[in-house]
Amino acid sequence: MDKAQTPSNFKLHDSRHLGRNWILLRGLSRESAHWGDFVPLLRAAFPEAGITALDLPGTGRYCREASPDSIRQITRQVRAQARQAGLLQQPVTVLGLSLGAMVAFEWMLSYPGDICGAALINTSFAGLSPSYQRLRWQSLVRLAALALTRNLRRREAAILALVSNRTPDERTLKAWECIQRERPVSLKNSWRQIRAAARYRPCDRQPEQSVLLLNAWGDRLVAPECSVDIYRKWHWRYCSHPWAGHDLPLDDGAWVVTQLQEWVAQN
Repeated sequence: MDKAQTPSNFKLHDSRHLGRNWILLRGLSRESAHWGDFVPLLRAAFPEAGITALDLPGTGRYCREASPDSIRQITRQVRAQARQAGLLQQPVTVLGLSLGAMVAFEWMLSYPGDICGAALINTSFAGLSPSYQRLRWQSLVRLAALALTRNLRRREAAILALVSNRTPDERTLKAWECIQRERPVSLKNSWRQIRAAARYRPCDRQPEQSVLLLNAWGDRLVAPECSVDIYRKWHWRYCSHPWAGHDLPLDDGAWVVTQLQEWVAQN
């Protein structure tokens, strides 16, 4: 932990700060704007909290920059963003989806004074789950084919169909198409993020902060059993959605918010 960069008045892992200062982190090749309607839902549930969605390197406002190919390096850059934006003046609660959840976990381990808790959604760790579950080969083939699709609308529609189990939503599709047109994620950066996720094998040291583990049994990108493997390792609070896909906040954001409220209330 970098003590010089951690305010001395922080009490490590003090659950009283939980849910007061949120940082949201998205997954593979997605950016902060992909949270869509989930952010207003979270803000309504925590009206007095600060809520900030950050972009991973190589996405969003950083789409023209190269993404690191390790979770540790990605975490360092995301933390630097947070410090520059003044978000670490009080302990943060991190909500991470998939790749973003790996960053949240690494952040808790590397800089524990920054974070009072984290909610991890549809994620996986090397060493706990087999590679064929962490990124299902059928989905990997589809992702590779999508990367070569030049028609932007067709590509985003196919990605939406892969990660969501809701009825196709024209408004969401148009928003995602617009995001990719304005801030495109390069094939190289997508591949570097995949490498980072595939190789992420955290140490056996359990974070001392409060952790909420969420997954969806309709996830066709990452097998939901991966979250079960994490639960069996550390026995965190764990809740499972019966039908949603990989993008759980998109498919049932209200359910996610309810789980977050109950988790915060019980700490």
